[in-house]
Amino acid sequence: MTGDIDGAKRALRADLRERRQQRSELALEEAAAGLKTQLDALVDAHAARSISCFLSSPTEPGTREFIAAATARGIRVLLPITRADGLLDWAVAERDGGEVQGLAGVPEPDSEVLSPLALDDVDLLVIPAAAVDRTGMRLGWGRGYFDKTLGSMQRRPPVYAVIFDSELLDEVPRDLHDQPVNGVVTPTRTLTLADAT
Repeated sequence: MTGDIDGAKRALRADLRERRQQRSELALEEAAAGLKTQLDALVDAHAARSISCFLSSPTEPGTREFIAAATARGIRVLLPITRADGLLDWAVAERDGGEVQGLAGVPEPDSEVLSPLALDDVDLLVIPAAAVDRTGMRLGWGRGYFDKTLGSMQRRPPVYAVIFDSELLDEVPRDLHDQPVNGVVTPTRTLTLADAT
């Protein structure tokens, strides 16, 4: 059964990855602008003063405009740093902070590293995803960093996954270790899907 689930996940991820790579530069710029508007409203709705987010890669819905604006507004934004043990360290986003390529090949901040415990103080988690289904089940990219992080948190604030509109699906393959999210943020809307806490 696990092999069937793994195979279904791999196939879906491959399809989603290909679709993301086909988006034009203009479409990605428009998505980033829309996502910023949606994320600003989400932060305001939760009166969040400290959040987590992530540095988007070139084919993901763009988070960089949002991070820069949130930091300028005085919101503390924690960005993930991958570790060899499968957990995440964190760093505070800085206005002119540098970046490096992390262990998983994704952009990460090049600044002071904080432990996984830094996440205990955030009001809202904004995380990447390949897709999310209508029950709030999240499909990641297969490395398990965010599933481990969410599964280990004692006090979990609301968790929203960032996806393109077409990546909200009726159902995604799920395994026992997969962690749900409370909702999704796309370039055009924010949806609360489940009470995942």
